Amino acid sequence: MSKQTKDYSKYFDFSDAKVISEDEHGKKIRIRGREIHIISEPNQREEKKRGKQETQVMYENAVPEELRQIGLGKHYLVYTFGCQMNEHDSETIKGMLEQMGYQATESREEADIILLNTCAIRENAEDRVFGELGHLKTLKLERPGLLLGVCGCMAQEEGVVNRIMQKHNFVDMIFGTHNIHRLPQLVQGALFSKEMVVEVWSKEGDIVENLPKKRQGMRGWVNIMYGCDKFCTYCIVPYTRGKERSRLPQDVIAEVRELARQGFKEITLLGQNVNAYGKDLEGMNYTFGDLMDDISKIDIPRVRFTTSHPRDFDDRLIEVLAQGGNLVEHIHLPVQSGSTEVLKRMSRKYTRERYLELAHKIYTSIPNAVLTTDIIVGFPGETDEQFEETLSLVREVGFDSAYTFIYSPREGTPAAGMEDNVPMEVKKQRLQRLNSTIKEYSRIGSEKFLGQVVEVLVEGASKNNDQVLAGRTRTNKLVHFEGSENLIGEFVHVQITDSKSFYIKGELVAEPAAIG
Repeated sequence: MSKQTKDYSKYFDFSDAKVISEDEHGKKIRIRGREIHIISEPNQREEKKRGKQETQVMYENAVPEELRQIGLGKHYLVYTFGCQMNEHDSETIKGMLEQMGYQATESREEADIILLNTCAIRENAEDRVFGELGHLKTLKLERPGLLLGVCGCMAQEEGVVNRIMQKHNFVDMIFGTHNIHRLPQLVQGALFSKEMVVEVWSKEGDIVENLPKKRQGMRGWVNIMYGCDKFCTYCIVPYTRGKERSRLPQDVIAEVRELARQGFKEITLLGQNVNAYGKDLEGMNYTFGDLMDDISKIDIPRVRFTTSHPRDFDDRLIEVLAQGGNLVEHIHLPVQSGSTEVLKRMSRKYTRERYLELAHKIYTSIPNAVLTTDIIVGFPGETDEQFEETLSLVREVGFDSAYTFIYSPREGTPAAGMEDNVPMEVKKQRLQRLNSTIKEYSRIGSEKFLGQVVEVLVEGASKNNDQVLAGRTRTNKLVHFEGSENLIGEFVHVQITDSKSFYIKGELVAEPAAIG
């Protein structure tokens, strides 16, 4: 059976499951000798609904006093798959585990609890997680007291949860994106009941403030909103992350101020669609542009954001970004396709012309702006001519880099029901041509830096040579240069001497004559 017609039905056969009990706290079932406590499970029909009820904002203590020593003397390990939002969720998960007394470890053998924080965007991410579970099964057999958990976006999918219950019943916990704050109670339940605990809320959760976070390094991520209401036909995110919910401006600003106080050099504001920020805040006329304007006044050197939806990228935001200061010139603006017809089938709600007009506005107001993007090739029905339109849009905009993907269907999305009539060989050829074009424009972007002195935030040693340091410019260009490791975490000035396609090389300079 091809991946395009993956059969999930075998994971819904619970004929061998015995219901032990059922009450207002959920139900307990036994499958192949393992007891499973299902507090709540994912339901895609529920996930498709967009309720009118108000989102509650809660300022409670996520880790109750009585659970603050449950992990004393024990270690945790969290594996993160997917996007920055997942990385940010993992910071919260780690923060809660540490408040429960657990300590971090990199060793599976030392870990007492291992969590897989998963991504559902693409099928290969899902395959990697199930591959990882296969490896962890051996470890669980050797150490039955080890707690294993699966959380994040994959846990919001019915087929995934049923597959784990049927085929991977050595897992101890499954929880979703809306109830991460319930982790302490779930750990307690799994530890003391010896049952698999399943708690996945299909209705988007409330906004829980004051959750502890374990941040490392000089950069911090700050969630400004949750969920997405766009329902692009290929995307599972509106189902796994729920409806759009904006955090209150004062809570976001307080968090950014605290990061500035702690000495963070750069923050990235996160949301599935940051441009929609504020639209759901009743009684307030406060947009993402207004939030960026307020944050620009906070003493933090660099402020980024991701990710944007072109449909909601308004003139107010462009006006604020044009002020510069700590608001960087790099804008990630996913286009997905250069063909209006394909964009319509994707339900992106803008045309090729609208996107080009927006890019032109950005370049006019912010002449040194650098645009990057996401592009899918081989979407159902994409013709050769429509793919050529994507290539011509790439050339017209001149993207500095792009995340490029071959389309893969996600179970439960409208596109999964479309005829996937582009042969894989054609998809691969298109991806190769697209990547060559992106590489060409990335090289052109790199060459503009030759001879310039740029400000670089030093991130660490280069992956290939520990004598060489690596860092990024305001426009997110990767820079390699020789220097001592005590510069890591600092801003330095580098004169660019050589340009490659995806990075530039230079030499450290003491004082910049002019900064590019």
